[in-house]
Amino acid sequence: MTLERLLQIDRRIIFVLMALAVAIPLITGITFDPGQTPPTKAVYDYIEGLKPGSVLVIVFDYGPASMPELDPMAAALIRHGLSRGLRVVGLTLDIQGAVLGDDVLNRVGREMRKESGVDYVNLGYQPGYTAVILGMGEDIGKVFQTDFAGRPYDELRITRGLRTFKDIGLIVDLASSNTPTTWIAQAHERYNATLATGVTAVMATDYYPYLQTNQLIGLLNGMKGAAEYEKLVNHPGLGMRGMVAQSISQFLIIALVIFGNIVYFISRRRQRRPPGTGG
Repeated sequence: MTLERLLQIDRRIIFVLMALAVAIPLITGITFDPGQTPPTKAVYDYIEGLKPGSVLVIVFDYGPASMPELDPMAAALIRHGLSRGLRVVGLTLDIQGAVLGDDVLNRVGREMRKESGVDYVNLGYQPGYTAVILGMGEDIGKVFQTDFAGRPYDELRITRGLRTFKDIGLIVDLASSNTPTTWIAQAHERYNATLATGVTAVMATDYYPYLQTNQLIGLLNGMKGAAEYEKLVNHPGLGMRGMVAQSISQFLIIALVIFGNIVYFISRRRQRRPPGTGG
């Protein structure tokens, strides 16, 4: 194959290679050790230290566009909480998160043979952002009068004794927008609630300063954070498989860029040679 033909390679071949790089790890379930970062381990260690019966609140502040990064985080956190005998309570300040949270809660709950309303519950969505958080600081049952399924808050076993932030062991806000800053400003600063967050990779750098000031006890960073947490709970899932697909596709892009540049410069060098020059 001549250099000219390499430079004119059909782009569909590249598309097929990229599709295979993403699809094969997801289909086969290939995984590798994603390593461990201190902010992820801090969330895991804190939940490990909570007593059985403590409340773990997971806030589903994201929509469908961020599911590949945040859904695996949610599943791993729910699995960890339920395995520790914690009461896992879901809610959201983003209307899209109500259905997404309900799906992942029930999916993991069924897998672990846990009972909705007893071991876990989705309180659903309430509008108002700051107003919702401030209301929870006074009486959660007045803000979320029913759960997502329409069951009265005060009639659920899981919500007995759960009235304010003082009754919550940890709140983890999984977000694709700036809602963690609202939780920090209102729940932590006003009511001294203990917070952690899980965000998309492009947002993560914005929240590392809050770790340094101890306003967050930990942070899950995008797909890598999800993969790390799946490794910690010893249950590989979409996070770890997604990291493999992401890594292979990135290596493929780098290899294609390097290959393309090598072929291009060799071709240019040959074009500059005087006629009749050998080699």
